[in-house]
Amino acid sequence: PVEVTSVPRMYDVSLPIREDMIVYPGNPSPRIRRYASIPEKTTNESTLTLGSHTGSHVDSPLHIRNGAPGVDSLPLESFVGRCKVLDLTHAGDEIHRRDLEGQPLSRGDIVVMKTQNSERGFQTFRKDFAHVKMDAARYLVDAGVRTLGFDYLSVKKFGGDDDVHEMLIDHLTLFEGLDLSGVPAGEYTFLGLPLRLACDGGPSRVLLLKE
Repeated sequence: PVEVTSVPRMYDVSLPIREDMIVYPGNPSPRIRRYASIPEKTTNESTLTLGSHTGSHVDSPLHIRNGAPGVDSLPLESFVGRCKVLDLTHAGDEIHRRDLEGQPLSRGDIVVMKTQNSERGFQTFRKDFAHVKMDAARYLVDAGVRTLGFDYLSVKKFGGDDDVHEMLIDHLTLFEGLDLSGVPAGEYTFLGLPLRLACDGGPSRVLLLKE
């Protein structure tokens, strides 16, 4: 991520949106096309074409259920607040309840999981990315976590574990695709703002502020 050297210290944990970025298999790659250029025109302007789950993004209930609320109906309080970055880089490819037990979780928390995904980087898509298992998802829900941030394009196992995805989306606000490389575990202020889209998902700029 990009560290902004102002006070308070800020970590931009969003993935840059560009045409050669990784996308989840089956999702469209972004397209950025210039339709007005200097000096022929007085300004540079472009059209953007991208999937609603491109890069760092938020999911909404509409993502998993027809007729459910979209991003524009997500609670604003799930976008900002004190958060806890958990270092789970030791957990391997599967995040289980045992990896979360003993962590200082409280009802209403914003929790951000740093796994080995951030250490591996985001240059190419890996099907063996670290993911959350059902016992861990249920633990987060039972603990009353209001927002979860995860460091890959999906929180569930590649090609499976849809029940994990559905449980989390049904009970909390889910941000995926965060780059937590270089971000130490600890307490931060979380700021994740998607566009106000009446849509199933929304690309988001996500910052972690350390005072």
